[in-house]
Amino acid sequence: MKLTVIGLNHQTAPLHIREQLAFSADALPESVRELGLNAASEAVILSTCNRTELYCVGDEEDIIQWLAAYQQLSVEEIRPYLYVLGCSQTIHHAFRVACGLDSMVLGEPQILGQMKNAVAVAREQGTVSTWLNALFQRTFAAAKDVRTYTHVGDNVVSMASAAVRMVEQQLGDIAQLNVLFVGAGEMNEGVATYFAAKHPKMLAVANRTLARATNLCAHLNAHAQAYPLSALPEILHRFDAVVSCTGSEEVIIDKKMMQQAMSERAEKPVFMLDLAVPRDIEESVGCLKNIHLFTVDDTASIINEGKEARKHAAEAAESMVEEKVGEFIAWQQSRAQVPLICALRDEGERARQQVLNNALRQLAKGTPAEEVLERLSIQLTNKLLHSPTRALNKARSHDAPMVKALSQVYRLHKE
Repeated sequence: MKLTVIGLNHQTAPLHIREQLAFSADALPESVRELGLNAASEAVILSTCNRTELYCVGDEEDIIQWLAAYQQLSVEEIRPYLYVLGCSQTIHHAFRVACGLDSMVLGEPQILGQMKNAVAVAREQGTVSTWLNALFQRTFAAAKDVRTYTHVGDNVVSMASAAVRMVEQQLGDIAQLNVLFVGAGEMNEGVATYFAAKHPKMLAVANRTLARATNLCAHLNAHAQAYPLSALPEILHRFDAVVSCTGSEEVIIDKKMMQQAMSERAEKPVFMLDLAVPRDIEESVGCLKNIHLFTVDDTASIINEGKEARKHAAEAAESMVEEKVGEFIAWQQSRAQVPLICALRDEGERARQQVLNNALRQLAKGTPAEEVLERLSIQLTNKLLHSPTRALNKARSHDAPMVKALSQVYRLHKE
């Protein structure tokens, strides 16, 4: 059994593969529990729009087999897109991910919150124990230090600002547009905040839970309107820009729905940005006339514009990550000796108890205390030195490392 991560991200897999291997927020508790019961002794599942990663203590092939079976795919279909990391690589990767150094948006802070939520869900399901608990405690502490003492999070071109820029490039001034957000989760909240600052002509939020949509509208403080998802067919035609990001495993906006909306708009252009994985908007919608449909992967070019400005800060962050990883690996190696240390102390305690019981029996018979203490000291010394003495008596030339180790342990001179 070993620490490993099995995963794929925006660098190794296209969107249509990532969405097939994604875990929805609603399904995550059951999924991580199943993984912990069937393929790993410890497990955490991190699933975002840009990555799906399984942090585990277990056999990597068992975990890959489970992932394929759980998502109803074959191992051959998914293996080309997966990275499989060993123990030290997993530690290094986890630290980099938490610090935003492996993100599409270099230095973005959202991933740390997503990791913390993934670990919290796994803890609730009982799939986090000694190794993953230690890994993520150290990982989160390192991420805090990196963000405090480096500038890796400065000047971040976020998904939200990229979305605003894309709309402006396609349709012009946002103040002249009606904008709809489908979904009221963390991602859309961030994007909607950027749009609200541009004072669109109309702003609306549609969500499965109307109360959550209403709360987001109140937070935006922009006279925003809240709608249930069921109202989409009736309201879509009113909006020039639609940004969707829900946790749904099914399509929210299909081609038929948009055909009807475009008919009511008299073919007036619409910008649509689908930030969800799996996608909320049916891919064929992009084939309709005057609809400009983009996905989360299309934001990459705009996001990368600010990458050079953060390069120096990233180098400092990488250096700090290396140091933190080294500290954790040293701690991990020291922990590996704990069972041996416990066994050694148990053996010493057994020897102590045995000679002490002999001494008490001698005292009960009336043997002088000085004589009893003398025997006790001799017996205890003999018991504690019996094993190393026997090993030295049997030592041959090829046992030089063992002889050297005993010399160091007992601080013996060479002669």
